[in-house]
Amino acid sequence: MYAEPTIKAMGDSAVIIKFSESINLKAHLVIKVLSEYLDKRPFAGMIEYVPAFTTITIFYNPLEVMRKNPHDNKDIPFDVVKKKIEDILCNLGSNIEDKPRIVEIPVCYGGEFGPDLKFVAEYNNLTIEEVIDIHSSCENRVYMIGFAPGFPYLAGMSEKIASPRRKTPRLAIPAGSVGIAGNQTGVYPISTPGGWQLIGRTPLQLFRPEDDIPSLLRAGDIVKFKAISRAEYYEIQEAQCRKEGKLKWA
Repeated sequence: MYAEPTIKAMGDSAVIIKFSESINLKAHLVIKVLSEYLDKRPFAGMIEYVPAFTTITIFYNPLEVMRKNPHDNKDIPFDVVKKKIEDILCNLGSNIEDKPRIVEIPVCYGGEFGPDLKFVAEYNNLTIEEVIDIHSSCENRVYMIGFAPGFPYLAGMSEKIASPRRKTPRLAIPAGSVGIAGNQTGVYPISTPGGWQLIGRTPLQLFRPEDDIPSLLRAGDIVKFKAISRAEYYEIQEAQCRKEGKLKWA
């Protein structure tokens, strides 16, 4: 169903499984399905897993792996885990369906929320309105979460609005800021330093550590940005503060 993955040891308590040399949808879908399988049926001794663009890393307790899984006398923990992973991959089958969750993210573009919107427009010989239209018309797939809690690595933005990073990064970027760096767009879930070109801001909270599921976005989601006014921005923000239930996550 896909190119034979490579399974390599990372020290004595982790393995990394690589599905492709380049970012592509097929590898992403296999990683997503494998992640879902491990959520429901972790093997004895498994601690956690970390999915990325083309790989998934699985951490485990070597002692628990050897104690709770059948193995030959000559086997080391890596051998046992490698066999477990190979069996799981065989059980996944050949029909991997793509059923992404669609998440709409409202964005107030420009002004104090998007101080670099004008630069992005001028760099690409576009009007500000054209940049907004292009950005809000793209379907962006979440390939992984990383860098900061809840930060989505997205693919799908149009090359028409691709822009270089800032020469001098900002020391603090407000949570919810929407930016562009190269051919990627992203949303800062928390306030962090950063060098992306900021074009807008969403009132949604992408990361809420007090919730059972702290991150709004997860790998496999399709993100659609929707342009909103400043009045709508503050209305949504106020609704979240009052916890009226308007913004429950799927």
